[in-house]
Amino acid sequence: MINREIIRTKIVQLTYAYYQNGNKNIDTAEKELTFSLSKAYDLYNYLLALMVAIAREAKRRLEITEVKAMREGTEKPSTRFAYNRFILQLGENRQLADFINSQKWTWADEPEFVGRLFEQIEQSQTYKDYMTAPTDDYATDRELWRKLYRMFIQENTDLDALLEEQSLYWNDDKEVVDTFVLKTIKRFEEQNGVRQELLPEFDNEEDRDYARKLFRASILNANDYQHFMSDASHNWDFSRLAFMDIIIMQIAIAEMMTFPTIPVSVTINEFVDIAKLYSTPKSGGYINGMLDAIARHLIQTGKLMKRMEERE
Repeated sequence: MINREIIRTKIVQLTYAYYQNGNKNIDTAEKELTFSLSKAYDLYNYLLALMVAIAREAKRRLEITEVKAMREGTEKPSTRFAYNRFILQLGENRQLADFINSQKWTWADEPEFVGRLFEQIEQSQTYKDYMTAPTDDYATDRELWRKLYRMFIQENTDLDALLEEQSLYWNDDKEVVDTFVLKTIKRFEEQNGVRQELLPEFDNEEDRDYARKLFRASILNANDYQHFMSDASHNWDFSRLAFMDIIIMQIAIAEMMTFPTIPVSVTINEFVDIAKLYSTPKSGGYINGMLDAIARHLIQTGKLMKRMEERE
């Protein structure tokens, strides 16, 4: 689940912090990187667990309503939402259960928030359409939760605030992690039952190794990389560049130099996108030009054994 987009962003954040906090211990900083990445995976599991918590709240309220209907002799309420096939399967998932059982904080600690979220869902047209739809099968149940996630969890400022209280890391992680939760919903198959696999923390050991190597190269070879930047800045006063711009370019050069299979164009495009989010409004364009010039110079001088591809 933790892809290179997340890794690059985390390394930019933690390299910046490495220089700002004054405690320049690379081993400690690397442990912080590992912890930060693991928190992104925790968030993935917590967001899956939130759907289960909503369904359990629905079931709790259903049971109260059923008792009342029995006592008053009125029509029994529909059980369709509370016993949605997809959400029952997710709630019984072994991997997710193991995660929840290992955590000190769970959604059971936030009953008011979960209750309000269920009420918002219950009042939505999507919920009403589902409850009266003639089609009643697993695919319909799964599609409901894909829609509900996008409507009520993906864009939810109250949820964002609550998550930020639990972990400062999650504020930057959620947008990317949301895409993986939606991907997981789509991947669920009824026949897999409780053994349905969730996304792994890392797709492979190569990505885990990539994070460690890129972080260390960025810091250990910083002087060389900043020298490349200074040479390419020409008429710019290098000392007046935004510090975040320097950090972003430093890490981008580290990726160019350390990973021979990653195309130069990919590296430049990825770090330009990060600059647009984390630095000044003009940083993206400037960094794009600088990295392009640096890469061409390194290739021409034989320091970088890659070729320049055409870029969009």
